[in-house]
Amino acid sequence: MPYRYANYWVAMTVVIVIWGFWGSYFNPEKTVPIAFHVHAISALAWLGLLMLQIWSINNQKRDWHKQLGKLSYLMFPIMILGFVMIVDYAAEQAMIPGNSRGEFLGPSFGFSMLVAIFAYLTVYYLALKHRRNIRLHAGYMLTTPLILFESPLARVLPDIVPLAKFTGSSYPQIILDSIAISMLLSALFGLILYFWLKQQGKPFLIAALFLIAESITMYFLPKFEWARNTFFTYAEIPTGITLVVGFFAGATIVYLGWKAGKSAKL
Repeated sequence: MPYRYANYWVAMTVVIVIWGFWGSYFNPEKTVPIAFHVHAISALAWLGLLMLQIWSINNQKRDWHKQLGKLSYLMFPIMILGFVMIVDYAAEQAMIPGNSRGEFLGPSFGFSMLVAIFAYLTVYYLALKHRRNIRLHAGYMLTTPLILFESPLARVLPDIVPLAKFTGSSYPQIILDSIAISMLLSALFGLILYFWLKQQGKPFLIAALFLIAESITMYFLPKFEWARNTFFTYAEIPTGITLVVGFFAGATIVYLGWKAGKSAKL
């Protein structure tokens, strides 16, 4: 295994997830929407699977590694489904009359998540395609917690750094500031890994570029009226359709990546 200590990184991601979402999900004051449950359970299950995969290959349990890898074929579409449910929830909140917070943050959250979904589809496809190249395969799989990391970090960051003193922003703009900064910090980490690992660091370069694109999209795109109108148009699509499309997109990537990996060169 080229990343023998990768489980420390994934475990840290789990800790930051629990810390960041403790008040809003793990110990909430009110009922949590079903979308949050699907998203949280599928994302945490994915991180757990990734840790088992790292452990199995580090301990020469290749049969376990292969069987667990097959489990990801089902888990991945479900995780994408969970992300789509969050986009739909943001769209629903943006359409509630008088919900100024939802109207302001909804498009930013929605566009951000759509870029993240495309990033996950890309890196998982490449992980499957290059599954015969252990360094590239492992690298692409390890970009999935990197892409995920910015979300909980954005909730932890204000507890550590007084962002308002640096940005001069007030609520709810400070939320977008925190998320954008977290995305750029995650992208910086990816770029450091890319330059450190050189040729084998391509997965982290791709993840970093997606994170930069996500931060720009989230922060600036909703400022354009046509973009906000596009998101509000999305909000009118029946939820059943968006969920089917999301799951189908994940399943399609599984098939295409598996097929591409059969003929990929080492």
